[in-house]
Amino acid sequence: MLRTLFALIVAMLVSAPVFASGSTEAVDHLNATGTLAGYLAVFVFAIAYLVVVGEEKLQLRKSKPVLIAAGIIWVLVGIVSTDHTATKAAFSRNFLDFSELMLFLLVAMTYISAMEERRIFEGLRAWMVQKGFSYKSLFWITGILAFLISPIADNLTTALLMCAVVLKVAEGQKRFIAMACVNIVVAANAGGAFSPFGDITTLMVWQAGKVQFLEFFDLFLPSVVNFAVPALIMTLFLPKGKPASISEEVELKRGSKRIMVLFLLTIATAVCGHQFLGLPPVFGMMVGLGYLQFFGYFLRVSLPKSLERKRTVAEEKADREKLRYLGGVVPFDIFRNVARAEWDTLLFFYGVVMCVGGLGYFGYLQLVSVFLFEDVGATWAAFGVGVISAIVDNIPVMFAVLEMNPTISHGHWLLVTLAAGVGGSLLSVGSAAGVALMGAARGHYTFMSHLRWTPVIFLGYVASMLVHLWLGNILGVFELYN
Repeated sequence: MLRTLFALIVAMLVSAPVFASGSTEAVDHLNATGTLAGYLAVFVFAIAYLVVVGEEKLQLRKSKPVLIAAGIIWVLVGIVSTDHTATKAAFSRNFLDFSELMLFLLVAMTYISAMEERRIFEGLRAWMVQKGFSYKSLFWITGILAFLISPIADNLTTALLMCAVVLKVAEGQKRFIAMACVNIVVAANAGGAFSPFGDITTLMVWQAGKVQFLEFFDLFLPSVVNFAVPALIMTLFLPKGKPASISEEVELKRGSKRIMVLFLLTIATAVCGHQFLGLPPVFGMMVGLGYLQFFGYFLRVSLPKSLERKRTVAEEKADREKLRYLGGVVPFDIFRNVARAEWDTLLFFYGVVMCVGGLGYFGYLQLVSVFLFEDVGATWAAFGVGVISAIVDNIPVMFAVLEMNPTISHGHWLLVTLAAGVGGSLLSVGSAAGVALMGAARGHYTFMSHLRWTPVIFLGYVASMLVHLWLGNILGVFELYN
């Protein structure tokens, strides 16, 4: 009993990224949870995770402690294991799963970086700030746009974009900015919950084969409820009037719209390759990187000929303006955009994937899986997953559940996916979007300003869970218990 309780605490503290294989076979483990090495492995990861939590104060990038912890944990695994061939196979499985995830995210980050470099997001922000919306209209427009954009551009990028709009338009209105940021975090997380591209949690569920691409849209209505319930209540407390209109012009760089089309084509390639050819989603994303590389070559070789000859002073001045639109003498550098990807985040994922892979190989996650999904029950376990994700972060929690690989119904996998995606909205530290906005809107959006609205966000969370259960049990949209 003590060992089971200890393993449950491990799941809450240790629920860190581990990408589960789509295989239905049971994952072998050492059954060494009661050994000194097992306890030491848990202690090492707990310390590493605490250092990650204190990243901002320590000024230490989050990838560093988990990389060291991963190394120590697998050394402990190697010491305990008597079958080094099986240990190598377990490590390789986790490493392969991470590699697929990393390359997928790298391509997505590269596209987002390219669109940012072509000033697409600046253009959208400029359009909104010059429209002169009222506070109420701005609250709803930024929330709805966050909900609609996040399924494609991911919840973190979308939240940062909408936050920039609010900070620009409502400068000086601290109370409104805080409320708008809370609304944006909830909306971005809710929108990301019904798309494989909206959040890393949904991406991993899709790549693990637990939910197919079109089946994610079964979560659309619960996601709408999750966003709408707190937004409607918060609307009653918004200030009246409207901020002053701001004039701002942003000229998009050449090729910006075509890059958006290529990104959509890349998503279509990944989906079609997975749905019709049985290829992993990373296949389509890497093909999409090829699309972007060839388009970058086209932008480079198609510079106007007028820029190649000698010019007068007046012509050079005019050409400088033209080059500003074109994006410089080298208009587009694909490798520069690759370099701008969040490498610290990608290395952090490697660390936590291997950490929890090692803890799972010790046998801890198997104990937790039995306790949660068999003793407590899948429905209540899913509800708890969402609450835990608000404390630990939704991405690590979803990884841990996938590593447990419990035998539950399709409807329950959807419920767990929804809970992990939107449960992170309960606290500002529960999702990447919330953490990012605490930095972007420093002094306006804080842990306490978000906590003030946690009760109404929790109402939306419970309502979205109930709507999902209603769809499964009454409307029969999917089989919840079979």
